[in-house]
Amino acid sequence: MPPEQSPPTGQTGQTGHGHGHVISFDPTVTDHDHHAPAPAGGRAVRIGIGGPVGSGKTALVAALARSLGERVRLAVVTNDIYTTEDADFLRRNAVLPPERVEAVQTGCCPHTAIRDDITANLDAVELLEERFGDLDLVLVESGGDNLTAVFSRGLVDRQIFVVDVAGGDKVPRKGGPGVTTADLLVINKTDLAPLVGADLGVMTGDAARLRGELPVIAQSLVEDPGAGDVGAWVLEQVAAVRASV
Repeated sequence: MPPEQSPPTGQTGQTGHGHGHVISFDPTVTDHDHHAPAPAGGRAVRIGIGGPVGSGKTALVAALARSLGERVRLAVVTNDIYTTEDADFLRRNAVLPPERVEAVQTGCCPHTAIRDDITANLDAVELLEERFGDLDLVLVESGGDNLTAVFSRGLVDRQIFVVDVAGGDKVPRKGGPGVTTADLLVINKTDLAPLVGADLGVMTGDAARLRGELPVIAQSLVEDPGAGDVGAWVLEQVAAVRASV
């Protein structure tokens, strides 16, 4: 009879009849990122925006484009599986000149294109850099995914993860690398909390407990259409990345 195997790193397990049963996962463990970080000198700072379907990623990108578009030289890459829906939304709402928005159709699970095979997104970013030459910032919006979605550091310099109160106040404590390791966690649509029975204090408290010193911003784009706090954080990151090269 073969010896029982220990559970993989980041998992705890128990055995009872010849094989292991995984009973939990460490939410801070992420898959190995096999892409080397791209040199930051002489290129735009790249910030990824990911999160579950419907959490408000595109609305946040639109708000940032409106509020930052006259302060930094900005462009956007969007990801959708089969359509260009998010790019079309941004162009239709004229948050940026249309030529500053590029769409990637991943044809696969969204996190594959932002973490595992980042070629299409790198091509889109480099196309924008070639087109404009003097960009300060490129926002890369992931397709809607789940709590496991994180960007490769070969694609972005910083990453924002967006959840929303309509998903329930349990979402932050469910963890996952998006919630626990993103450079900024945004708890979105706070104006809906009373309508869906979500306790915003529970959400922010759980997020702070899981994230330690990593920042959390709770926001409502109804109350703050310009996403002022997130915009300020983005400008800080652009300055910090530029200062480090």
